[in-house]
Amino acid sequence: MDILFQTLPPMMFALACAIAVMAGVVKGLVGFAMPMVLISGLSTFIAPDVALAGLILPTVVTNVIQALRQGPRAALVSLRRFWLFLTAMFLALIGSAQLVPMLDMQTMFLMIGVPVVGFALLQISGKAFHGLRQSRVLDAGIGGFAGFIGGVSGVWGAPTVAYLTGLQTEKHEQMRAQGVIYGVGAVALFGAHLKSGVLRPETAPLSIALVPAAVLGMWIGGRLLDRIDQKMFRKATLLVLLIAGMNLVRRGLVG
Repeated sequence: MDILFQTLPPMMFALACAIAVMAGVVKGLVGFAMPMVLISGLSTFIAPDVALAGLILPTVVTNVIQALRQGPRAALVSLRRFWLFLTAMFLALIGSAQLVPMLDMQTMFLMIGVPVVGFALLQISGKAFHGLRQSRVLDAGIGGFAGFIGGVSGVWGAPTVAYLTGLQTEKHEQMRAQGVIYGVGAVALFGAHLKSGVLRPETAPLSIALVPAAVLGMWIGGRLLDRIDQKMFRKATLLVLLIAGMNLVRRGLVG
């Protein structure tokens, strides 16, 4: 904790935990968007690479919980169905993660902000990709694209959700598949950024410290799921993500 508070004052740490709780609530309700909420929120007051490090372990832990919610056998079914998607995502993520130390802050803000804004606008507009058929080409192409932006920004949910929605995946299977895909991606991200230097002794304590807050938020989200209008809440969440993403794009363009 001493190392943590040397780089992040207590008030900022409390704010980071509040953002992690909010990210967990969103994930508990809709099954995704935790990395987008975390990277958008944390990057407004700490360096992008530190924010990226901060989201890694909370993302790993919450996605393992989500993937195994219906048991290991069900998770294995999703793993087998999307093995090519996962392989392409894994390889692209490992490669793109090594670019992070070479990018300046403005470039990182843009690479994080643009996918967030694009995803939010797509979902708010009600437009999605329907009627797709799963194929090796789509699995490899969309998985590779998701991995590339995920390695740089920690955010790979946008293309994944769009693809699963386009395949008209059954609700419970989609929630499970998202957990499996994001979980594998998060583990890959963890390993990749140990190598890239983003996750290091100075930044790892923040990532560890945010895990309990993220899990608490996910538990709250799960409890609220049956009590509120999820559709309206999701729209409000997407609006917040849109505003946060636009702020990141602004910072990337004007410094």
